[in-house]
Amino acid sequence: MKISVIGVGHVGLVTVACMADIGHDVIGMDGDTAKVESLRSGSVPFYEPGLQELTRAGVTAGRIRFTDSFSDAVDGTEVVFICVGTPRRADGSPDLSYVQAVASSVAKHATGPVVVVEKSTVPVRTGERIAQALRLEAQARRRDLGHEVVSNPEFLKEGTAVEDTLRPDRVVVGADSPGAHDVMRRLYQPLLDRHDCPYVATDVRTAELIKHASNAFLATKISFINAVARICELAGADVHTVADAMGHDTRIGRQFLNAGLGYGGSCFPKDVEAFVHIAAELGYDFGMLRETERINREAKGWPVRQLRRLLWNISGKQIAVLGVAFKPGTDDIRDAPALEVIDALLVEGAQVRLHDPVALDHVRDRYPDAVLCDKAEDALRGAHAVVTCTEWDEYRAIDADRLTDLLEYPVVVDARSVWDPDILTAAGLQVATVGRPPRHG
Repeated sequence: MKISVIGVGHVGLVTVACMADIGHDVIGMDGDTAKVESLRSGSVPFYEPGLQELTRAGVTAGRIRFTDSFSDAVDGTEVVFICVGTPRRADGSPDLSYVQAVASSVAKHATGPVVVVEKSTVPVRTGERIAQALRLEAQARRRDLGHEVVSNPEFLKEGTAVEDTLRPDRVVVGADSPGAHDVMRRLYQPLLDRHDCPYVATDVRTAELIKHASNAFLATKISFINAVARICELAGADVHTVADAMGHDTRIGRQFLNAGLGYGGSCFPKDVEAFVHIAAELGYDFGMLRETERINREAKGWPVRQLRRLLWNISGKQIAVLGVAFKPGTDDIRDAPALEVIDALLVEGAQVRLHDPVALDHVRDRYPDAVLCDKAEDALRGAHAVVTCTEWDEYRAIDADRLTDLLEYPVVVDARSVWDPDILTAAGLQVATVGRPPRHG
């Protein structure tokens, strides 16, 4: 099938590469001409394991090409994926102006009937708005080609996005006509032939809600275990053992029960806030999600509270921060918890030394007075304390004795449970670990 993907950011480019990998002819369109030229030359503009290789393979095979022309993108296509941004407004609602603009452009430039697919995360009933935009543009041009609207939410995780797309837990397709469902089934059949997973065929509104409900639930699970961590710290218990024991219950599961700095990234914060707003617009007060947000804000303040306890005054102290990406496996710093930690340290007057294996370039302009270190050991050397904000494997390789040698003061605030606190304590380090009693060497 010939398909088009409008917007080649994290979701869009993964969609381009993976759809080509299962045999479709794909054209990726973006209004950023510099990005398009970069992609044509084989360079992926962000870090995602396996994506550059998969994209280059698709280009080499002739299954992928990129354009900045909308008319070129939708000429003769059967399916158009909308993968543009839906940024937050000040009131927490998503800005859907880019989605509307794409829908109008499809109706303006399409040469035949097209299935228009929402891939961007959008509120329930956005499909109706897209259909309205298509209809208005068709009326203005006095031609109705019979476009269809489908919701096909993505469930990829940054750092494993290619794997999640090619071997998904489920494929969700919402359509309101048998014809649209038939097109989407043909689209996904090559993937289903490779990888057996549930194919959930439903209506558009239900599919739209599935994405927000899924992300909001996972965010709530993270906030729940972080609230339990606070209780464990006060009671002298171990949240990691609590989470392990909870996870043995198949009704609960162990995933997303890792106490730490809370959730971040481009999805959970935005989607939780949007779901609260959507519910309010529909007449329901989703108070549980507002509490999820409050606990997440509290979790981001944990490292600085620990530093005040261990160092007394933070002003003038050299603080090493390991990790700025919102999670390992990506260079994405959008809503990264580390940024709030760094901002708070700077307000306190600390001198901050930063390391991240892939994301440092994204914070150079934001933190002109910070010391950006190419090696983790350079950030640690001479620091009065270290704070872990992203659990990269390379940090786990730094042993307790090496930490003791590098740090000026033996103070470790481990917000991501990178190290075993018993081993650090035995080496003479003072350790604060989320959800565990303070340890003093």
